Amino acid sequence: IYLVDLDPVLERCPYFFQDCAYMLRRFRLIIRMNKYRKSKPFYSIVDRFLDAASRHPSKVFIHFEGRAYSYGEVDKQSNKVARALQAEVRLQEGDSVALFLANEPSFVWTWLGLAKLGCPAALLNFNIRSKSLLHCFSCCGAKVLLTCPELQDAVEEILPTLKEQGIRVFILSDSCSVPDIVPLSVKISQASDEPLSPALRSNVNIRTTALYIYTSGTTGLPKAAIITHGRIWVAAFMLFSCGVNPEDIIYVNLPLYHSAGFLIGIIGAIDRGMTVILRRKFSASQFWDDCRKYNVTVMQYIGETLRFLCNTPKKDNEKNHKVRMAIGNGVRSDVWSEFLNRFGDIKVRELYAATEGNIGFINYTSKIGAVGRRNILQQVQRKEFISPHALIKFDVQKEEPVRNSDGLCIKAATGETGLLVGKITQTSPFTGYAGSKHQTEKKLLRDVLQKGDLYFNTGDLLRFDEENFVYFEDRVGDTFRWKGENVATSEVADILSMAHCVLEANVYGVKVEGHEGRIGMAAITLKEGEDFDCSDTYKQVSNHLPAYARPRFIRIQPCLEMTGTFKMKKVKLVEEGFNPAHIEDQLYFLDTDKRTYVPLTEEIYRAISSREIKL
Repeated sequence: IYLVDLDPVLERCPYFFQDCAYMLRRFRLIIRMNKYRKSKPFYSIVDRFLDAASRHPSKVFIHFEGRAYSYGEVDKQSNKVARALQAEVRLQEGDSVALFLANEPSFVWTWLGLAKLGCPAALLNFNIRSKSLLHCFSCCGAKVLLTCPELQDAVEEILPTLKEQGIRVFILSDSCSVPDIVPLSVKISQASDEPLSPALRSNVNIRTTALYIYTSGTTGLPKAAIITHGRIWVAAFMLFSCGVNPEDIIYVNLPLYHSAGFLIGIIGAIDRGMTVILRRKFSASQFWDDCRKYNVTVMQYIGETLRFLCNTPKKDNEKNHKVRMAIGNGVRSDVWSEFLNRFGDIKVRELYAATEGNIGFINYTSKIGAVGRRNILQQVQRKEFISPHALIKFDVQKEEPVRNSDGLCIKAATGETGLLVGKITQTSPFTGYAGSKHQTEKKLLRDVLQKGDLYFNTGDLLRFDEENFVYFEDRVGDTFRWKGENVATSEVADILSMAHCVLEANVYGVKVEGHEGRIGMAAITLKEGEDFDCSDTYKQVSNHLPAYARPRFIRIQPCLEMTGTFKMKKVKLVEEGFNPAHIEDQLYFLDTDKRTYVPLTEEIYRAISSREIKL
């Protein structure tokens, strides 16, 4: 027997075993995906659920507000919903239905009932109203809207328009006083819970539309991303890729209208046959109590939620829980470190992905700061491999890729920030947005590495290091240019957050008349009981940022406006600029002569506009 000395290998490749374990899981998923793709009839996530319900009907699928719902119960309830809708609307395979529902079990079994009929569901954001709600509804081409009592007022606002368009509106309630909103709960309770025939969805295949999920709308009206059954499988595999097993219990407190909560959380749990602890919304104060109560082992996070947990008052029992893994995206390095120090040895699986995208990464090593790690399958630019991609040079000022004399894009060097693009192939397609060919076309890049090729433009600036770790730098459009230099808003926000008075910061660039580019500005919120500390904030930005990157204007807000998935909104702030005559919030100006921030008066504003004060 010859023993191989692995020390030299591990010295050169410290992540060797983790890479091997991840690659093995990915190979298994490729085999599964090919099997599903070729199966006749197509094996969808509905069939996966039915297999789970048959295998362990009494196993708890969803815990919600003190009530447990087994796989068998959810299966039967979805059959009743499907039959009630069949009877009322005569739904047929391919008909779209819009779901305007809160985070509750009925969301899951209503979707499942529609899926059993072969009907795509449009998952509407329950925070949107009026014009945005109508826009989202019209994108998906649905003729039916399903809502719940707590969202009835929002539906009533747009009901006249829906009525004009011949849209039928149903509410999951026993009764409703509004004539044009039909209560459906009684009809559901009276419907049969017998299994539905698979023939009802016989035309479903891997390319069939399964869902419409809307982008978060950080830069305008949401777009309806087309999610195929193939895409659902890719998202469902995420938990398996991270090492989640059927015995795990996952805590889902993210909105189900979004891909993180629904595709990775709910659909991923169905694939693994595991139990979900579902909450109506995220609560930092109740989070760990819930985890202890339900023996949660896997949690989800997105955007700022880990920071919210770190901002809660410290307790003696913070490490007294069974959570072993946190899966999500958008956590800053400093928050990541603090989270581990506060709450114990939790394996953080930071992801990089987009709802509509065809490229994604997983940081399966838990290296702090990285959003993913490249593997050999992704680096091979061949159509039979998953997610071929490239990182290309990008001109931030022109907001377009840099091209050579042949008109082709130029690959970014290792360690250099570039635009991530994903090659569009049969195994990594981009299906675009419903009802918007223009928006779909805007996400396509042609002639990237060779003439005639086609790539998906993620709109994200990333960096690959020498160890193949992936780092998120900024969104295209979030990076601005000042004094001929590129400024990454995320980096500036991290520095601002180091000031002892600052709770959170949203950094953006604003135009100044007579100047090229955009100058830095930040909207911030203050920690409880704190006033804005002009000198400490100046000290942080002057010590850690070059002059061109320092935010010259500060806007104090009671809270930062965010999307439903905890991403900061910037468009309105950029439009409002820094004129104190038009802004009620407190404004401050970085005075380089006084070496501190000073209140931004109308006099200072006029001096800036007339160029008496040089920027």
